[in-house]
Amino acid sequence: MSAYIIPLFILVVIVVGFFRRVPVYGSFVTGVKGSLDLLLSIMPYFTVILIAVELFTASGLGAKLERLLEPAFTALGIPSELTQLVIIRPLSGNGSIAMLQTLMNEYGADSYIVRCGSVIVGASETTFYVATIYFSTVKEKKLRYAIPVCLAASLVGAVAACALCRIM
Repeated sequence: MSAYIIPLFILVVIVVGFFRRVPVYGSFVTGVKGSLDLLLSIMPYFTVILIAVELFTASGLGAKLERLLEPAFTALGIPSELTQLVIIRPLSGNGSIAMLQTLMNEYGADSYIVRCGSVIVGASETTFYVATIYFSTVKEKKLRYAIPVCLAASLVGAVAACALCRIM
């Protein structure tokens, strides 16, 4: 049934547009033109964030940052096994989900570590990706506090996730 939802939605849009005398094809072309303009305006920002994430991982900076932050995270109640997940989550959604899958395979789906990791991944966002898309479309250049506040909120969310999983 789910395979028919998108084609059915498209068909409904075409039929409703036809009865309301909306030029469906012309509206579609206008929408595509707008999306191409959006794509061209986002592309430089998106490329930079992808390159930065790859450099962060390939340079070994991620591993060094993990070793540096592990004691602080442990003191905040975040298990040391989740340090890398907390660091990667703001950078890469797919990377954090892959890490969570690895934790599930290693510790089991019902373990405390995986429950904490699942809540962290489910309740946080890929901060740099979202900021890249949002700030490139609104043409805002004053980003001084946006990223640090988002990262602080992610850290508070990770601490709260582990605290809630500990008492549940």
